[in-house]
Amino acid sequence: MADEQNLDNQNPETPEHSEADVAEDLAARVQSLEEQLAAAQDQSLRVAAELQNIRRRAEQDVEKAHKFALEKFAGDLLAVADSLERGLELSSADDEAVKPMREGVELTLKLLQDTLARHQLEQLDPHGEPFNPEHHQAMAMEESTHVEPGSVLKVFQKGYLLNGRLLRPAMVVVSKAPADAPPSIDEKA
Repeated sequence: MADEQNLDNQNPETPEHSEADVAEDLAARVQSLEEQLAAAQDQSLRVAAELQNIRRRAEQDVEKAHKFALEKFAGDLLAVADSLERGLELSSADDEAVKPMREGVELTLKLLQDTLARHQLEQLDPHGEPFNPEHHQAMAMEESTHVEPGSVLKVFQKGYLLNGRLLRPAMVVVSKAPADAPPSIDEKA
């Protein structure tokens, strides 16, 4: 008898399970499955977008690694270029005794500079240019009536860019207006 009651409860034709109830249960289940499907599709799109972002970042990291792999090595070579330039500045071009040595140093410096340029290392020699705090490091300021205030008067050490990124700033002396100079028209206003 208990088995008959269980069978009756499972039979959809019993009054407890009308066709409307079954349709309502099916509609609720379909809606639930549609919501789960929409959530799964959304999650799938998010995962695909995240994978694309990871791939793009990895490609950028590899590109930067290729571009700037020589950064430390190039930075170490700059001291060699500086020493060769100082040697040329301190030697007299008129002295016949050092002329062969000077020519050798000039050729060596040119070879080093050409090699650095082939590897996208660009020299910054800003003499006479306006001071640029992104590429220059001001070591001192000096009054000058010959150039505009804020211009580079002297270069202590040349700067360098590696693939457009600053490797070493140029160390410079920047001009300023003389203290006893009359105020300009802009300053009067």
